[in-house]
Amino acid sequence: MPETNPETHVIDFRAAEQLLASRDPRGAIKLLDSVIAAHPESRAARLLRARAYFASAQLRAAEREFQHIVDHEPDNAFAHFALARTFQRAGRPDQAQRHFRLAAALDPKPEYLEAARFDT
Repeated sequence: MPETNPETHVIDFRAAEQLLASRDPRGAIKLLDSVIAAHPESRAARLLRARAYFASAQLRAAEREFQHIVDHEPDNAFAHFALARTFQRAGRPDQAQRHFRLAAALDPKPEYLEAARFDT
């Protein structure tokens, strides 16, 4: 197994960002797995991998990663919003609604407020 260094992980992270932007979430996940194995505390890598899981319709894995972020950063509005979208896509509207509302309460972005549907 080749030895890796921190620069390799940064390169892999940046390449994974590009793969996700290029609509290759599975390629991004492969790169991020080694980054997260070396740096399990990296919230940025976990968030990117969660987005890649979501984009590749691996909803349980996406849920697990977004939940990890929310557990460690309860004030991360984007993570709550993305977790809510994951629940919504998985057909779990009650859980989705809770996290949509948390996202909107943490950051009143128009898309968060619209998804939260406070008027209902």
